[in-house]
Amino acid sequence: METSPFPARQNLPAGGPFTLIIKTVCTLILLALSVTATAQELTASVDRNELAINETFTLTLRYSGGQRGGQPDFNLLTQDFEVLSRQQSNQYRVINGHAESFVEWTVILAPLKEGKLFVPSLHLHGQISDAIPITVNQAGQSPSGDKRQAFLEVELDKDKVHVQEQLLVKVRLYTTVGLHDIATDPLQIPGAHVEKVDEQRFERRIDGVGHAVYELTYAVFPESSGELQIPALNYVAVTGRRDPFSLFNRNAQRMRLRSEAKTVKVEPKPDSYSGSHWLPAASLGLVQSWSKDPEEFKVGEPITRIITLRAEGLRAAQLPPLPKLNIDGLKTYPDQAQQEDQPDSNGISGSRIETTAIVATKPGSYQLPAVTITWWDTKTGRQRATQLPAFRFNVAGAPVLDSAPPGAATPTHSTPVTTTVEPGFWQKVAIAAIASHIAWIIYFFYSRKNRPALVTNSRYNKMPASRADSENLKNLIKDASPQEIQAELRKWVNNRWPTVQSLRLETAAQQLKVPELSQVLEILNDATYKNPPKPINRQQLHILVERLARYTDEAEVKPRALPDLFSGGAV
Repeated sequence: METSPFPARQNLPAGGPFTLIIKTVCTLILLALSVTATAQELTASVDRNELAINETFTLTLRYSGGQRGGQPDFNLLTQDFEVLSRQQSNQYRVINGHAESFVEWTVILAPLKEGKLFVPSLHLHGQISDAIPITVNQAGQSPSGDKRQAFLEVELDKDKVHVQEQLLVKVRLYTTVGLHDIATDPLQIPGAHVEKVDEQRFERRIDGVGHAVYELTYAVFPESSGELQIPALNYVAVTGRRDPFSLFNRNAQRMRLRSEAKTVKVEPKPDSYSGSHWLPAASLGLVQSWSKDPEEFKVGEPITRIITLRAEGLRAAQLPPLPKLNIDGLKTYPDQAQQEDQPDSNGISGSRIETTAIVATKPGSYQLPAVTITWWDTKTGRQRATQLPAFRFNVAGAPVLDSAPPGAATPTHSTPVTTTVEPGFWQKVAIAAIASHIAWIIYFFYSRKNRPALVTNSRYNKMPASRADSENLKNLIKDASPQEIQAELRKWVNNRWPTVQSLRLETAAQQLKVPELSQVLEILNDATYKNPPKPINRQQLHILVERLARYTDEAEVKPRALPDLFSGGAV
């Protein structure tokens, strides 16, 4: 047996020390690589995972990678959430000798619907954050519902209404913290007319805790029967004290609140209602007034009747026109009706004002019929009627032969007459005209020579002028109605020319040959009888009356030296 000079080779066991060291080193390397590979550089977290539909939560997104710049696509959040605010901060800190830096985004989100939602994964520089589940409950059902810093309340004044009846919707914002920059969606309801009628701020204590209250009141008029849906309203406000010296107000947070939707039953018009117009109101009244004392009615002089129809809980557009007057011996000239809405905390009160000028064409006793308006009392739920009693009055004076409106020009109709002209007729007329002109020229020079001693003897002599009458007329021009100005003008003309008292103003102006008077009457007639009425040019009217007053004043001290040809006075 041969013996080898070399020692025999020995097999090392599988679990020898060398192999264990190699395996340990490899495991540590792989573990380090694994930890490095699994460390997330983009992380997302929320302050709570369960909330109510009318509450908000905070999403915090942190990026600790080495790349700088850019930001995630936050538009991915808008599918299920409303982004109320977003802030970005760059931070650097040292903890136990270990330094780290990161970029952080703080986003305030409000859910858009109820149920199980997810904050989606966001991307930045190749990194992806985890999706986060969110549970959204109904309003006030979240665990923090009793400790809310702010909440909304919707109150309706009625559980059911009739079609076109006013429904008051009050939306109140309660808060125990300071709120500013409050923004809200306007209340819009399909199938209904909506108007905001009131806005108030006050304080109310709830369970011993003081709450500031911001209240909005809406008047809603449903246009059809059935179910009326009052949608939920969204309010957005900023909490915390506003810092005028800070550009960012980092301590302030935006808060989103959502009200509860409501449903109201709308009933049709009752079958028992017999009125010609459907008027559901809380109250309805009729008021009558006159431009002057009705006891002073005279033939040919206009007097204005004003009737006001006012309803609580109805808009002016819902009020019907009043019946027209049709009485023999009376001429009526209605103006365009005026409509007005007055909003307050109790809703809308609508008014319709109808003005009518009445002119009697003959004397006698007249009666204006009663005016009756049928309406539905929403307080008692029954039909009612409001009546303006019949009005009786007497008219004095001589009858007016023509039926034209007072102050309007009277058309004259002439029948052509055929006459036989004898030879030499025109020669006689020419001779008479020449003689009259010669006499007029002689009188002209004679009157100029003896002017202080002459007094005009025209059939239209003027009475002594009264400055008080002129001032009254000028004062009325400032703001009085055309009818009132015309009545004072009639009085003024009668005082100066008593011989024309029985004539209409236009006829008197033509015979007196006063152009200013004719122009004044034309302006008043256009404002009274045209349809539509022509606005009064009060400045022009004042100038004409000034000229008219000066004309009469000068006539008192300086009689007209040129009498009309063929007048009845002595020459």
